[in-house]
Amino acid sequence: MPNTPHQLAEEFPDKIDRMHDLKESNAHFRKLFDEYHEVNRAVHRAETNVEPTDDAHETALRKQRMTLKDQIAAML
Repeated sequence: MPNTPHQLAEEFPDKIDRMHDLKESNAHFRKLFDEYHEVNRAVHRAETNVEPTDDAHETALRKQRMTLKDQIAAML
């Protein structure tokens, strides 16, 4: 989904090169990166009612996204 908000390139525009390097060299970062995007897409689908869900599940997805983003930020 090209218009999905909260893409990591938008969240960390000054770290795009670093993210690319880490994706290539660090399996743990690559796993976090991929998981972040998977969860972010799920949040976007829930918010836009493409895949409606209850509030508790949507909140849990947002918290998971935030935790992943914090872990990614710490590695950057």
